[in-house]
Amino acid sequence: MRTHAQGPPTEPPAAPAAHSRLLDRRTVAADVGASLVVFLVAVPLSLGIAVAAGAPLIAGLTAAIVGGIVAGLFGGSMVQVSGPTAAQTIIVAELITTYGWRVTCLITVLAGLLQIALGAVRIARAALAVSPAVIHGMLAGVGATIALAQLHVALGGAPQSSALRNITDLPHQVAHNHTAAVAVGVITIAIMFGWGRLPAIGRIRPSVVPASLVAVGTATAIATLGRWEVQTVTLPDSLVEAWSGPALPESGQWHGVVLAVAAVAMVASVESLLSAIAVDREHGGRRVQLNRELFGQGAANTVSGALGGLPVAGVIVRSTTNVRAGGRTPLSAILHGVWILVFVALFARVVELIPMAALAALLVFVGARMVSIAHLRDLRRHHEASVYLVTLFAVVFLGLLEGVCLGFALAMIVSLRRLTRFTVLTEERGDRVHVSVHGSLTFLGVPRLAHVLRTIPPGARVDLDLHVDFMDHAAFEAVHAWRVDHERSGGAVDIDEAHEQWYTRSSTRTAPAAKTAPTGQARWWAPWEMRGEADSQLNALGLLTAGAREYHASTADRMRSVMSRLAHGQNPTALFVTCADSRVVPNLITASGPGDLFTLRNVGNLVPPSGTPGDGSVGAAVEYAVTVLGVPSIVVCGHSHCGAMRALLEGAHTDTAETGTSHMCRWLANAGPSLARLDAAPDLPEGPPTTETLCRLAQVNVEEQLGNLMSYEVVRERVESGTLTLTGMYYDLETARVHLLDAATGRFTPVPGVVTGTVPPQRTGTDAGGQLIDESSSGASSRPSC
Repeated sequence: MRTHAQGPPTEPPAAPAAHSRLLDRRTVAADVGASLVVFLVAVPLSLGIAVAAGAPLIAGLTAAIVGGIVAGLFGGSMVQVSGPTAAQTIIVAELITTYGWRVTCLITVLAGLLQIALGAVRIARAALAVSPAVIHGMLAGVGATIALAQLHVALGGAPQSSALRNITDLPHQVAHNHTAAVAVGVITIAIMFGWGRLPAIGRIRPSVVPASLVAVGTATAIATLGRWEVQTVTLPDSLVEAWSGPALPESGQWHGVVLAVAAVAMVASVESLLSAIAVDREHGGRRVQLNRELFGQGAANTVSGALGGLPVAGVIVRSTTNVRAGGRTPLSAILHGVWILVFVALFARVVELIPMAALAALLVFVGARMVSIAHLRDLRRHHEASVYLVTLFAVVFLGLLEGVCLGFALAMIVSLRRLTRFTVLTEERGDRVHVSVHGSLTFLGVPRLAHVLRTIPPGARVDLDLHVDFMDHAAFEAVHAWRVDHERSGGAVDIDEAHEQWYTRSSTRTAPAAKTAPTGQARWWAPWEMRGEADSQLNALGLLTAGAREYHASTADRMRSVMSRLAHGQNPTALFVTCADSRVVPNLITASGPGDLFTLRNVGNLVPPSGTPGDGSVGAAVEYAVTVLGVPSIVVCGHSHCGAMRALLEGAHTDTAETGTSHMCRWLANAGPSLARLDAAPDLPEGPPTTETLCRLAQVNVEEQLGNLMSYEVVRERVESGTLTLTGMYYDLETARVHLLDAATGRFTPVPGVVTGTVPPQRTGTDAGGQLIDESSSGASSRPSC
C-alpha cells in the first residue's frame, strides 16, 4: 500500500512533542513490518548458503542472527541488512575442505578483527578503488558456480569437484535421475521464476510475499503431505549443542590461514561497502558512514565466527527488500535477527521439514540471477565488458582468488590504456598540413604516432599542435627525430603547444615533472567549489564578486556585441518553466544563450490553474510570454531529487501550523493534484515513498502543470490554432541527461540523437589503436530516469 505522510486538512495541528512521538511510532511500526518481511526472505537463503558452502546448516542461521543484530547495532548504514552471502560460499567451501570447520570459524573471527582495525584507521573508502567490473564479474562467477553445483542436488544427484565436471556430468543427471527430489527442485524453481509475474488481485500484488518463502514453503508442504522420500534439513536439538567454537590450525597451516583471513576480510568489506552505497539510492535517510559500517561488519564477523557462524557481509537483496518493505532505521535489521533467533528456538522442527532439494533449487535461481545481463550491458557501454567476462570465467574455471586477480590485472591494463590513449588528427589546409595530437604521449603510443607522422609528404609545411597533458622521453624523442628528418628533406615544422611546454622544455632539459591539466576555462560550467574557487574565507558576496571579476576578464568583451543587439528588445524562443533548484541551469541543459529563453522559476515548477487565488506572478509571466513576447513554445521542466516533490510526499502541503515554512506549505498546496495523480498510477511500486516514487512524482507533476497551462485562455486559443506548443521535460541530476515527454505514450524518453561530444567537422584521423576516427558522428545511449 502506498503511503504519504498526509492527513485531512481539517485536523488540528499537533504539538511538536506529540508530532515527534507520532513520527517515532510510525517509524517503529514501519521497521517492525519490514523486519518481518526480511526475516521471511533471510531464513531460506541462509540455510541455502550454508548448504552451498558445505557448512553446518545452523551456521547459516547463526550468521543471519548475528549479522542482523550486531551489524545493525554497530554499523553505519540506516537500512542495510547483513548476513551470510553467496559471494563467500566458494571461499568458505574451500576453507572447510582445507582446514576444517572450526579453523574456518577462527578465520572468520580474525577477518572480523582485521575489518575492525581497518575501520578504526578510516580506510573504508580505499575498498571502493576496486573496479565495479571486477566485483560484478566476481559475483557472476560465484553465482554461476553455485548454480552449476546445486543444480545437481536439485536433480537428485551430488555436485562434482569442479565447474567443468559439473557441466559435463549434467546431461547424465538429467537423463537418469527421476526421483522425488527432482520434482521438489522443479516445483521450487518454477515458483521462483513465475511468482513475480502473476497478475495483481485488485490492489494486492503477489510480490508482497517473498517468492523464496512461497517456493520453499510450497515444495515443503507438497513433499510432506505426499510423504515423498527426500532428504530434509537436520538441525541440532539445541543451540548450545550446535556450538562449535574456533580452533587453532596446525603449525604448518598458518601461512594459508593468514591469506584466507585477508581474502575473507577483503570480499566481505568490499561487498558490504558497495551494497551500502547502492542501497542508499533507495531511501532518503542519512547516508552511510563507511568507516563505521566497516567496523560494524567486523564486529559481526568476530561474533559470528566465535559462535560458529558463517562470515557476514551486507546483502544487497535483503537490504533492498528492507527498504521496499518500509524499513527506515537499523531497528528493522536488528529485529529481523531477533525473529530468526525466536524462530530457530521455537520452530526448529518446522525447519527440519524443508527438503534439501528445495534449498538447492533456491540457490540455482539465486546463482543464475547473480549473472546480471544489465550489468554486462552497462559495462559494455563503458568498454569494460572484457574485464567482467574474464573475471566471470576465471572464477568459474580457475577459482575465486585467481579470477579476482586476473580481473583486477586486466582492469589495470584497461585503465592504463585509457590514461595513455591519444588521438592524431590530420587535415590539409591549402599548402600546409595541420596535425593535431590530443591526449597523453607515452612510449606506448610512439609506434602509432611515428606511423602517422611518416605519412606526411616530404617537403610539406606542417603545423603540429600538441594538445597533450603529458609527454615522456620516448615520445619526445620520436617527435624530435621526425622533425629533424622532415626539415632536412626541405619541409618546415611549426610546433604549437596548447598547455605545458612539454616539447620545448624537453628540448632544453627542463621538462615539468608531473602530468598537468589543461589551462583555461574548461570547466566554467562547474560549481565554484569544483573549480577550486570556493574558499572557506570567502563569503557569498566574495564568491559572487570573484565570479564577476572572472566574467569581466574572460567573457564580457566577447559578450558585448551580442548584448548590444539584445539590449533593444527580446524575442525568446520559449517560455521555460522550471524549479528554483540551484542544480538546474536552464541555459546549460538546453545549450541556449542570452535572449533564447524567457525563464520562470519557482519551487516545484508549478503553474497554478487560471483564477487560483493568491500569488498571480505565474499567471502574469504566462500571459506576458504568450501575448506580448509571442513565444511559440512553452516548456515545463521537472527534475530528479526535487526537494519540493519530497516535501509534497511528506505531506508539507497539508501542514496548517504557523511555522517558518507556512508560505511554502501554502504554495505546495497547488501541487496536491499531482500527488493525487501519482496515487492513481497503476504501476507504482507498493510501500512507502522511495527514490523511484519521488522520480515518478516529479514527472507526473510536469504532466499536471501542462494541463494547468490549458486553463489559461490565451494558451488554449493558441494551442488549438497551432501557433503554440507545450512540451514536458525532465532532467535527471545523477546522469545529467534530459528526457522529453512522449505525448503518445505518456512516458519520458531520452532526447533522440544524443551525442557524446562535439568536434570540428570534416576532420579524420586515427587513434592510438589505429582505428579510423570520424568526428561527424559519435553516438551515446542514455537510460530512462525511472
